[in-house]
Amino acid sequence: MALTFDDARQCVIRYARRGHETEQVSLAESAGRILAENITADRDYPPFARSARDGYAIRAEDVPGELRLIGEVRAGEIFNGSLGPAEAVEIMTGAPLPAGADAVVMIEQTSRAEDRIRVEQAHRVGDNFSPQGSEAKLGDILLKPGCRVGFTEVAALAMAGRQCVQVHRKPRVAILPTGDEIVEAGEQPQRFQIRNSNAWSLAAQVARAGGLPQILPIARDNYESTRSSVERGLAADLLILSGGVSAGKYDIVEKVLADFGASFYFDRVKIQPGQPVVFGEARGTQFFGLPGNPASTMVTFEIFARAAVELLGGANESPLPLLRASLTRDFRHKPGLTRFLPARVSADGSSVTPESWQGSGDVPALTRANAFLVADADRERWASGDDIRVLLK
Repeated sequence: MALTFDDARQCVIRYARRGHETEQVSLAESAGRILAENITADRDYPPFARSARDGYAIRAEDVPGELRLIGEVRAGEIFNGSLGPAEAVEIMTGAPLPAGADAVVMIEQTSRAEDRIRVEQAHRVGDNFSPQGSEAKLGDILLKPGCRVGFTEVAALAMAGRQCVQVHRKPRVAILPTGDEIVEAGEQPQRFQIRNSNAWSLAAQVARAGGLPQILPIARDNYESTRSSVERGLAADLLILSGGVSAGKYDIVEKVLADFGASFYFDRVKIQPGQPVVFGEARGTQFFGLPGNPASTMVTFEIFARAAVELLGGANESPLPLLRASLTRDFRHKPGLTRFLPARVSADGSSVTPESWQGSGDVPALTRANAFLVADADRERWASGDDIRVLLK
């Protein structure tokens, strides 16, 4: 029995393996990797009471009023002294608050005459500075295992003095294209042949998900070629096949996998494109059999196989990048299947326009799209202005 989209998605999340092997990489190599250790603060952050404005360090109880300037302090320095009553220190953004000060007044809120400033407005204790340890205390956890390192996480690692970090090993993902009609991308195809685009799009998707793609030679539509290639692919951490999973006479991928003792978690999902998608395990390696049309391959990877790659790579979760946008025109489809159709989302993400296409083999239309419209299986019509789900590319 075919699973619904949501049930198939939950099946992948439930059965997909979690990564356990780790390695140490340098800070420069950490971007995009999944952390395998806690990152803790090596001191208070900020390590001192830090001015958030250019202005004057003061005692809040002294204003409004006239204050005497007794010096200045800038970022990278400390003020050797202490504020007394009706005194102020000129201070720059990022500089440590002098002893005795409990507020900062912005320079534009003052008037100055030589060594005197006048403050007309009242201020409260704590104005315009960040107290010591207000961002993180010594020993606080800054980043947790399972977190993917982006530019903000790189900043946190550098801030905490980490030159090396323990991360999960990237999963090796074997990509196996199948079909007698396929030739390599660099070959000149006959009229009845097509170039091998799926393996290369999958390699890009695998790399984006944090895996190490390994493209295998094309498996031909016969038992011996497919069996030999599948056996090689099962040596990887995850095997992704493209093509050969439909109901045609020469679609033999499931037969070959079954002969390797495969367990099939599902072999059909109520979606379009991509109904005959397969997920299972053989010889201790999980596999996906994705339909061979380019849109089917791309969509089924994004909604199913991407999660497996990310979880195998150590991620704690793998959410789909779904949003809701307003349709720019009326839209309808035949209920019963969840459909993923090429679409163009506006720059601000508020609206979406279905892209004209000629079916799941139309790669040029896919390049014009920046998202997939998600048409729910239990609804037939949407009017212009209705919200609809969108899967970002």
